[in-house]
Amino acid sequence: MSESKTPFTPISTIGEFKLIDRIAEGIECVHSSTIKGIGDDAAVIHTPLHQVITTDLLIEGIHFDLMYTPLKHLGYKAVVVNLSDVFAMNAQPKQILVSLALSNRFSVEAVDELYEGIKAACKKYNVDLIGGDTTASPKGLTICITAIGEAKKEKIVYRNSAKEGDLLVVSGDLGAAYIGLQLLEREKQIFIENPNVKTDLKGHDYTVGRQLKPEARMDIIELLEKFNILPTSMIDISDGLSSEILHICQQSNVGCVLHEEYVPIDPNTYNTALTFNIDPINCALSGGEDYELLFTIRPEDASKIKNHPDLSIIGEIIDANLGVKLHSKGDNYYDLISMGWDNLDADK
Repeated sequence: MSESKTPFTPISTIGEFKLIDRIAEGIECVHSSTIKGIGDDAAVIHTPLHQVITTDLLIEGIHFDLMYTPLKHLGYKAVVVNLSDVFAMNAQPKQILVSLALSNRFSVEAVDELYEGIKAACKKYNVDLIGGDTTASPKGLTICITAIGEAKKEKIVYRNSAKEGDLLVVSGDLGAAYIGLQLLEREKQIFIENPNVKTDLKGHDYTVGRQLKPEARMDIIELLEKFNILPTSMIDISDGLSSEILHICQQSNVGCVLHEEYVPIDPNTYNTALTFNIDPINCALSGGEDYELLFTIRPEDASKIKNHPDLSIIGEIIDANLGVKLHSKGDNYYDLISMGWDNLDADK
């Protein structure tokens, strides 16, 4: 939240083609399925497996705030949120395409910084950057990333195949990204009111990191393969736990009981939520942007993940006529409702 001293080279001084050349510099494709990457009218890929394709649009002022989001982190996160969707299909991401719309307040150096994060994510997750587009924008920054993955037909997992009796499992912990956002927004308001006040986020590295630089759970997909577990349904948690449970239940035509006491919440998330006068369980249910994996498994697979530190059994699938319920720590049952943030309502 301080004034940048980075050199400012207007993109117009080098033009779109030289900008693309600059972006492509040093990029090497590592997958045999990538036949042609950056440098032609279109990329070419070939695979004998089923392909899964997903895309996400990130718009400045809606999905991110550059007042507290470093461009390198933004580039990294933009890739991760797409790869998370591929992993949620139990597939492996192989290629991405990146398109940008930039206003004239963004420099060549800013694009370099953004792509530093994009390339770092590609390296971490072993993904080829094979193309995209750049264009001018009358206002702000828009990022659109398309991710392409692959899997054997019989290994792909959908949202619509949960069965009564299945167990509901989640990876990692929930609500931290939401609390990280609250901390960043608080510091932003303090800075706006008094720019001379130094930002104080000491002790909140975990929650702030979960907001600014999340990770996709590639390790969980590898773990499930190792344990010989094929989930009966799966989804990633981008809009809050309650929304994702309801997606699975609606598409699978089942009900569910979610046990509040088993929902994993990091101690820092829990304690910080209380300082904001927020019930910690609401951060997990409605906060979003955790990018953990939520999935269902057959009861006979439960022993394979029992006591695993990064997997929690948090509920069970029941008959659709019984509804979708939250079983509270007070031993009461409530209808689970979706309170997650809706992008379409962001301007209302």
